[in-house]
Amino acid sequence: MSKLVMVRHGQSEWNAKNLFNGWIDTKLSPVGIQQARDAGNLLAETGIEFDQAYTSVLTRAIQTLHLVLEEDGQLWIPEEKSWRLNERNYGALQGLNKADAAEKWGDDQVHQWRRSYDVLPPMLDDYEETVTVDGETYASFDRRYADVPKDELPLGENLKVTLERVMPYWDEKISKDLKAGKNVIIAAHGNSLRALAKHIEKISDDDITGLEIANGQPIVYDLDDNLDVVSKTVLSGE
Repeated sequence: MSKLVMVRHGQSEWNAKNLFNGWIDTKLSPVGIQQARDAGNLLAETGIEFDQAYTSVLTRAIQTLHLVLEEDGQLWIPEEKSWRLNERNYGALQGLNKADAAEKWGDDQVHQWRRSYDVLPPMLDDYEETVTVDGETYASFDRRYADVPKDELPLGENLKVTLERVMPYWDEKISKDLKAGKNVIIAAHGNSLRALAKHIEKISDDDITGLEIANGQPIVYDLDDNLDVVSKTVLSGE
């Protein structure tokens, strides 16, 4: 029996502004920092002892992992970062206000881009290293992706493509730790975690559209030797 804990990062700067974030590298907002600390305190109450941590290469997820583990007294555990755990790439929607996008394309179309399993968003034209929004410049495709083959870097993704991108890392790294009986924590993003949840919980293509993962709210899975779910608990301070 092993435990897997998944934590979506706390509120980001762009979450607070209601902007499509995706692969743009933003930091946690003050609210997000507190959400991550609260998540760490909730995990501390469970007494789970972690053996390995995983996160994406995006700052908001890394910050969340470190704040969670600091509050939980386990900041020292081994940690690995991978671009495969990044948020889904929202393509040309990244940096746009969600309300403005709904006004331009309609609520139904934007909802379909955000929540459907296999509908792609408008795609990016090229790989720009930075994006400037409201006078602030944010990293996009920078040197952290230098070792990734360019044909593997997305110009836009739906959840289906995100799952296909995440699964090799699950198979090569995370699942092996869990099968070895290790307790694992993953701090990542709404859609990379939705993709993992779809696989772990065997959620259908239709039903996955209804799954929400809240910022800074740990999900605890007990998994058997075959990595089938024995129990699932969502931790909340409410």
